[in-house]
Amino acid sequence: MHVLRTIGIGLLVALHAATLEGQGSGAETLGPLVRGLSVSARVLVIGAHPDDEDTQLIAWLARGRSVETAYLSLTRGDGGQNIVGNDLGEALGAIRTEELLAARRVDGGRQYFTRAFDFGFSKNAAEAFTQWPHDSVLQDVVTVVRAFRPHVIVSVFSGTPRDGHGQHQVAGILAKEAYDLAGDSVRFPSAVTAGLGPWSVSKFYRGAGFRSESGTISFNVGRFDPVLGRSYAEIAADSRSQHRSQAMGSLQRKGTRLDYLVRESMRVPAPEDPREERSIFDGVDTTWNRFRARIGRPAGLTALDSLIDAVAALQADFDLFAPGKSVPALATALRLARAVCGSPILSIGCAMRGRYVRGEMRAVQPDVAASMDETERRLEAALVAASGVAVEATASREVWALGERIPVAITVYNRGVRPITLDRWVIWQGMQRSLPSDGPAPVVILPDSAATSNAEVMLEEATEPWWLTAPRHGSMFTPRILGVAEGDRPSAATAGAIVMVEGVPVIVEVPVVYRRADPVRGDVSRPIAGAPAVTLTLDRDAGYAPADGSIHRPLSVRVRSAASVEREVTITVDLPAGLLADSVSRTVKLPAGAQRTVAFDLRGRLLAGRHAVRVSATSGGKSYASGYHAIEYDYIGTQRLYRPSVLELEAVNVNVPPGLTVAYINGVGDNSAAMLEQLGVDVTIVDPATLPNVDLSRFGAVVVGTRAYEASDALVANNVRLLDYARNGGTLVVQYGQYEMQNGNLMPYPITLARPADRVTVEDAPVTIVDPSARILNEPNRIGGSDFRGWQQDLALYMPRTFDPAYVPSLEMNDPGEAPNRGALLVAPVGKGTYVYTTLAFFRQLPNGNPGAARLFVNLMAARASRSVP
Repeated sequence: MHVLRTIGIGLLVALHAATLEGQGSGAETLGPLVRGLSVSARVLVIGAHPDDEDTQLIAWLARGRSVETAYLSLTRGDGGQNIVGNDLGEALGAIRTEELLAARRVDGGRQYFTRAFDFGFSKNAAEAFTQWPHDSVLQDVVTVVRAFRPHVIVSVFSGTPRDGHGQHQVAGILAKEAYDLAGDSVRFPSAVTAGLGPWSVSKFYRGAGFRSESGTISFNVGRFDPVLGRSYAEIAADSRSQHRSQAMGSLQRKGTRLDYLVRESMRVPAPEDPREERSIFDGVDTTWNRFRARIGRPAGLTALDSLIDAVAALQADFDLFAPGKSVPALATALRLARAVCGSPILSIGCAMRGRYVRGEMRAVQPDVAASMDETERRLEAALVAASGVAVEATASREVWALGERIPVAITVYNRGVRPITLDRWVIWQGMQRSLPSDGPAPVVILPDSAATSNAEVMLEEATEPWWLTAPRHGSMFTPRILGVAEGDRPSAATAGAIVMVEGVPVIVEVPVVYRRADPVRGDVSRPIAGAPAVTLTLDRDAGYAPADGSIHRPLSVRVRSAASVEREVTITVDLPAGLLADSVSRTVKLPAGAQRTVAFDLRGRLLAGRHAVRVSATSGGKSYASGYHAIEYDYIGTQRLYRPSVLELEAVNVNVPPGLTVAYINGVGDNSAAMLEQLGVDVTIVDPATLPNVDLSRFGAVVVGTRAYEASDALVANNVRLLDYARNGGTLVVQYGQYEMQNGNLMPYPITLARPADRVTVEDAPVTIVDPSARILNEPNRIGGSDFRGWQQDLALYMPRTFDPAYVPSLEMNDPGEAPNRGALLVAPVGKGTYVYTTLAFFRQLPNGNPGAARLFVNLMAARASRSVP
């Protein structure tokens, strides 16, 4: 077995890796790469969230015009809701990060973020800036601008109240401020922007949005691309459809479709009247001629002239049906591109944003460096594709213990028509090269042949989202923004093959993956991941218990081993005063890579308040006290979020009617049912498709989760069963929906919502009790102002602006400076029963163990209207 050797740092710097996604060799890969070789313009689109981006603009620029295009989202969308599962908060941010990367793979853009955490809806920029330090987020935006070096910035938003969401307004404000200040080395010295020097952006545009008449320039994104086989509008719709957690599936419409931009500022001699522009690059020299005065070196200028001619000839002669014929021309062009910036270690002067070059290696000519860096990347990817080179690196399982030596099989395939030479292998962990070796000698790989070698790699850090490796400070993540595009961050382990094609070295790198055949999905590959040898995962972070009431419940601990050998593991539970376990510790033997569920039986009583149940383990002389939640969806990469093995139990002074039974229909991102069970409620989860066959009369209440009608056609179709249940004497509790709730068939009496809908986003906004004697606020728990303390992110959302007189409001609330709204909790008689509609954010409060939310929700389930109607 060979442990792979590393190569001289000069060669590593010189080679921009042709990554896994660039290994395609078909016309759809090669055509755009060759077409884009003479394009060196860059555009940065800036918005606030995943799904804000103008995918039509990105697809038209990146796929249609070969412009290097990127989207900067201030946040990862952590504060939204989840249509595809129950993950919320930081877990949802990880999902939406992957969805954005999937979208960029479709539309051809790159993806950046700032450190800003999406804390939820805000009404205006001032409110958003109370959560986000203005200068800190601006510094991040400037860092990305200096890293990407766009000629044009396009802001999705106007930066005015017209944008609605306060975070949208902030994105519009910061985009313009970054345009103004990215070139200011006094306001932002390079030391605070990851060592990146000033960059002056030539032009600034804003998206016209739904106000197409305001656009100063338009472009037809419906144009058909014969190489890609779709129009850019169709590609954009496909890109948008990657935002599955937001239900953004879009039709791929054919035909003419126009997109519009509004020019706002410029630093170049473009037409004074913006409506006279023919291109957003009017006035910007996007040709390679602009480099002549900046290169200076005679040899570099000679290489540039030769490169221009070589690319022109290559594009003229390129044959998509026989790409192998162009391999010599591609190799020559690549050699010339590297010589343009020439240095003792090849392209170090040009590899400005390459993943192997850091701080002090950034060039003094950023435009030359950025442009030639992208040119080299495209040439290398085209050369690899035209040569038919493909690389695979596989391991025998997905998760490995930290510090273990992981066997890796690396194979290089030559699927082309010309011999290639495999010079050597490299392998590394994350961004750090590791385990140098003597490796195999160079070998010639003939067409339709392959070479395989065995290697090892060692993972020293747990594989988790990089922005979550340190605790968040308020609404800001703490790891610094280094100006690296999200998709450029390597996997836990990366293998690379350095091949010589026509005498030119190229490194083809791929993540080390675990590959398996899924009976349904087929070929499934997942990057390997590092984990502590033992991890302990609890069912949830927070739970409820009745204060000073008898507690008898199991505590389940999922114990995972990431080790390659059997381990003996002792699990210990540390309990708060008042609780006892049937055993304080258990010992299990875990086979290699196995997992077991270990249960402790807890009994006792707890005083009102929050109490911590801590779980730890020892094995092999080491201690462990954390576990991970694996976020696994078929359409995105797996993410693992680590958290301490601690259960926070909230002991609540709550009265639950004896024998209360509830049918619960899950909503979107709904984790509430399990929390209600911990209060002593007998909960049955009901699939809305089975409603016609369920005897609802046996339940004391039926609860419908948040946005359930939007997510389930079956619920809409069977809603009459729920209303009949209420008319026959049952209590029906419906949690908030959006505008679909105005459909006359869903609620017993009409409501109307404003656009945008009313909501209360200030968590400590005062709540006024409209009628202190209202039954729903007194039975079985007396509700007061203290029950609304400690609510997170939202108090209420999508509140009705008006409602039928049959509804009796119980609460009144509003954000500062806004009119009071009484639509947060409505109770109405329906036949012999009761209908409760609430837009209070229980879906956030209950899973977090808020005591007041628990007390109030029990009242909702026990509600009885004060009168009945026929």
